[in-house]
Amino acid sequence: MELSRTEDGLDTLAAAIRNCRKCDLAGQRQHAVPGEGNPRARLLFIGEAPGAKEDRSGHPFIGPSGKFLEQLFAEHGIRRDAVFITSCVKCRPPSNRTPTASELTTCINNWLLPQIQCIDPKIIVLCGRVASLGLLGEPVKISQAHGTLVARNGRRYFISYHPAAGMRFPKIAAAMRSDFKILAQLVG
Repeated sequence: MELSRTEDGLDTLAAAIRNCRKCDLAGQRQHAVPGEGNPRARLLFIGEAPGAKEDRSGHPFIGPSGKFLEQLFAEHGIRRDAVFITSCVKCRPPSNRTPTASELTTCINNWLLPQIQCIDPKIIVLCGRVASLGLLGEPVKISQAHGTLVARNGRRYFISYHPAAGMRFPKIAAAMRSDFKILAQLVG
């Protein structure tokens, strides 16, 4: 699918994502979750997959981890309406299990990479192990790599924890606050 770097390109992708039947997850979802935000965002946040609240609504990061992410944004002068937020996999895996390699490959190649191309962000923030694996193509130990910037394939990736981990574990929340301080300076 050839897309322009415009809001129309993202709208075309979002419509296609909502109608996607490329894997078995489509038959179990309530809503596909294409992502949302500023089509010219300098920061693109990528999580793992929609959770239950996201599946019901069709919007990304609206549950408890989304609230924690918004708290991090507020603490570091990042406006949610200035970023774009999405996930590697656009449909919720059953019981919130980790997406399979096939599901990751299907969604990333068909949907996420074209979204990245349309948005052309300055920095792509990889939230957690699955997003890091999916976009960097190799396992990443988040406890060692968080807060770092990695260049690959002409893109800059910033590695951090997933907000769901940050809201459950105080040490990870503190690490994420440190990561977001670095991130705010990088885009400042």
